[in-house]
Amino acid sequence: MTAPSTAPAPPSRGGRWIQQWDPEDETFWKETGEKVAKRNLLFSVLSEHIGFSIWTMWSVLVLFMGPEYGLTPADKFLLTSMVTLVGAVVRVPYTFAVAIFGGRNWTIISASLLLVPTVAAFAVMKPGTSFNTFLLVGLLAGIGGGNFASSMTNINAFFPLRKKGWALGLNAGGGNIGVPVIQLIALAIIGASGGPRVLLGIYIPLILVAAVLSSLFMDNIENVKNDTGAAKDAARDGHTWIMSFLYIGTFGSFIGYSFAFGQVLQNQFGRTPLEAAYVTFIGPLLGSLIRPVGGALADKYGGAKITLWNYVGMGAATAVLIAASMEKSLGLFTVAFVVLFVLSGLGNGSTFKMIPGIFHAKALGKGLEGEEAAAYGRRLSGASMGLIGAVGALGGVGINLAFRQSFLSYGSGTGAFVAFLAFYAACFGVTWAVYLRRTAVQGQASTAAEAKPQLSYAEV
Repeated sequence: MTAPSTAPAPPSRGGRWIQQWDPEDETFWKETGEKVAKRNLLFSVLSEHIGFSIWTMWSVLVLFMGPEYGLTPADKFLLTSMVTLVGAVVRVPYTFAVAIFGGRNWTIISASLLLVPTVAAFAVMKPGTSFNTFLLVGLLAGIGGGNFASSMTNINAFFPLRKKGWALGLNAGGGNIGVPVIQLIALAIIGASGGPRVLLGIYIPLILVAAVLSSLFMDNIENVKNDTGAAKDAARDGHTWIMSFLYIGTFGSFIGYSFAFGQVLQNQFGRTPLEAAYVTFIGPLLGSLIRPVGGALADKYGGAKITLWNYVGMGAATAVLIAASMEKSLGLFTVAFVVLFVLSGLGNGSTFKMIPGIFHAKALGKGLEGEEAAAYGRRLSGASMGLIGAVGALGGVGINLAFRQSFLSYGSGTGAFVAFLAFYAACFGVTWAVYLRRTAVQGQASTAAEAKPQLSYAEV
């Protein structure tokens, strides 16, 4: 039986702390929970949005860096690869940070930390700076990638299972859209003959605004704090690593292509920085906007089904890219690349919806019910999201390194696209074999009434 709804208690100590939080209780959710959850979601999106912009600012800065900077195309791909790598790795400690400090408190800290790479880049961005210095400062920008992990872990705790696909999709999509926003701002600055320091100068006050608003309007949830053991339990679960593999295919593609698209247009099709900037933002923008749609479709039809067919679409778009690359058709190449961005965003939403559904299904399989099952799923899914986000982001590293090697070996990105096509085929196979085929097999095997509950992932 569901316990009586209880409104959040006043702060237990300095800061905004909620002691009672039960979003699965519909009375509590309607009377108190929904308003609080949506307020936290709004300011979480803002902070994560700025984090994504700072993380991916080097995808824009390299477009400013002409021959006077002395960097080769391989240097630039290596630089963006290392930025992506740091952004992936720091997602793991950022996930733990929510349990240690509280979601609101860590949002304030993580937003404030973005000043470090932004001010550092402002200081060194000029011809004559060594490549190693650019590499070091670029590595600092990687901390912006960690904001995603802590933000998703935090927001996951605020929403009921039936709303997670929408909420997580909106949170992540609002963050992802930081990529095209910084690219659009860069387009305006390049068009106005401004320099990269103008771009960096715009973001310094925005970082301060995000930190202050998080302090004023966000909350910590008491029962999320100090549960660092959840991450260890999630790391032991095989589904965490299966979903990490699938997330490489969706988010890894999104972030990798976001860093690489402009460079591919410059190096393979001879576009100028301004010409490249005119189109590079379109893919990340559409991919970000559609992410909540992927989550909502997954809420309605099941994340595994949406993810499965999404990989079919990604494979088809990649096949078109291979043909366009070989034929040197800029128009077809650009359209197919934008379609691939859209599908990567759709898949981002559906894969992240699968995560809480999988762990809730496992709870039911263990015989848990009601709030006990919801709490089990909430605990492990929140912890696993940071790990999955970290491994998924490593796909962006692989994409940039693949492009680097492809240009070094063949002078184009065709070889890299062939490798990506094979990987999407593998993701399709894993999704079907683990989350859909198993359900069909179980449906054929009749079980006695007294049999233990069976795991079913078809609707996750």
